[in-house]
Amino acid sequence: MRMSTFLSCAGGIAIALSAATFVSAQPPNPRFGKWKLKSDAPPPSSNVMTYEPFGGKGMKITIDVVNRDGVKSQWYYTTMFDGKDEPVTGNPGTDSGAVRVINDRINEIVYKKDGRISQVLTNVLSPDGNSIGIIYMRMNAEGKTTNVTFATYEKIP
Repeated sequence: MRMSTFLSCAGGIAIALSAATFVSAQPPNPRFGKWKLKSDAPPPSSNVMTYEPFGGKGMKITIDVVNRDGVKSQWYYTTMFDGKDEPVTGNPGTDSGAVRVINDRINEIVYKKDGRISQVLTNVLSPDGNSIGIIYMRMNAEGKTTNVTFATYEKIP
């Protein structure tokens, strides 16, 4: 092997290793973990969101709910934060969800049922990373906002 070819290959390997180190050194998404709804509802009511890594740059979102009667339910979906509709499993009120990043603290989530937007959420991570505030805007079949509510989730250590 000629020395110039060897140096060229070695340089390419060094660049590839540097890039791999840079990618792996990026901090994890600050949303990863479990988040509990801050609520005045008496037990057994609860709502916990779990955000987990998915597919390199994406996230799996799982919602575990216990209603006031103690009935448990769970629904989930995945996102690559590209605004594309992804199937939602386990939620009768929605069949797809699409998440897009507005900035490093704000995500917009659009839920659809039968191809129509049913709800738009603005998900805001607090500056200290310990809470998430969510604005829920519900839409009717004509796309008009019919209800707006707010919720706060606190990170579970």
